[in-house]
Amino acid sequence: MTVQATPAQPFYPPGGLGAPKDRQGHAAGIDVGLPAGTEVFSADNHISLADDIFYERLPAEFRDKAPRIWYEDGAYELGIDGMSFLPPEFTQVLMQYDPLLGAGSGNPRARREQLAEDGVRKELAFPNALLALLFMPDRDLKERCFRIYNEYIAGIQEASPGRFHGVGLINWWDGAGARRTLDELKSLGLRTFLMPLNAGHTDEGPVDYASEKMDPVWEAIEESGVPVSHHIGESPLSAPCERNGIAVGMVHNVAPFREMFGRYVLGGILDRHPGLKVGWFEGGINWVLSALQDAEHMVASYRHMFNHEIRHEPRYYWDTSMYASFMVDPLGLRLIDGIGVDRVMWSSDYPHNESTYGYSEKSIAAVVDAVGPEAAAKVVSGNVQRFLGLA
Repeated sequence: MTVQATPAQPFYPPGGLGAPKDRQGHAAGIDVGLPAGTEVFSADNHISLADDIFYERLPAEFRDKAPRIWYEDGAYELGIDGMSFLPPEFTQVLMQYDPLLGAGSGNPRARREQLAEDGVRKELAFPNALLALLFMPDRDLKERCFRIYNEYIAGIQEASPGRFHGVGLINWWDGAGARRTLDELKSLGLRTFLMPLNAGHTDEGPVDYASEKMDPVWEAIEESGVPVSHHIGESPLSAPCERNGIAVGMVHNVAPFREMFGRYVLGGILDRHPGLKVGWFEGGINWVLSALQDAEHMVASYRHMFNHEIRHEPRYYWDTSMYASFMVDPLGLRLIDGIGVDRVMWSSDYPHNESTYGYSEKSIAAVVDAVGPEAAAKVVSGNVQRFLGLA
């Protein structure tokens, strides 16, 4: 016997959802209206490191500089010399989970079971606090840490065949390094990598992703065939916020994609490298049409001033090269005909506070209600597989 989900019910109880560690998945056996046999594939989950992999695996001469991982006061920490890379409030958001549960990397079986209880069969898992390593100034050490992480996450992927897909990390700051790390990533069976929205700095100043200097990197990525993944989480507040700072910070963080989107579309990256495939994760989908609308307006308004004539209208680049993920986006679902049902991917965002964990069946039922069963199967499963080259 199955129970029909009711998307008309409100997603959020009056008192809020509570911490994910206090929620429980209960979607198993609930009919959300998907075609029979659909295996729900979350396009954006997260995993916390539960092992001190960098200290353990780096050569001895690097260990005094190694980022360390430890468990303290109910949270996994990542830092150096006992100082966490993250402030306590964000550690609680990103990494505050019992180590016996599946949120950490130490228990893949528990992770699979928790997701199955929530109706999720497969997942693409992004790193958590590892974002802090993206801007380590020592690039040799950084690439070594990336290599260690890729090998570690590939091991988890191998232990959960077909169920878990890890997001890797590459050298994005020089062409030879990009080619080298992409070859390694592919050999490990990883199918995408996280590329920061901010390219960082060199001695010469800020790096421009759209500059000719970056072309060797984009060439290496294009030739590899590995899709690029951009994720929210790099946008600090301009000043501390005394009241509800985490929520204020998240409202700010979930809308970071426009600048990088502009570099791809108007800055000529996709003109020079049309084979790139780009995914935008955890920023929802409702931003897409407004960004396209504004890009079209800027083209019309500033074309006479361009020093690079774009080859296509902005919509073309979205339709041929880009995907975006969402968890709960009623506005985006109302706009989905304009966005394109083949370009959007549902995600749980397990195990973060803003995840749908514990009510994923309602979120998925809303997708079915918005687009119908067959199209919903693309949104909650088929499209992410196509992005990753699995289908």
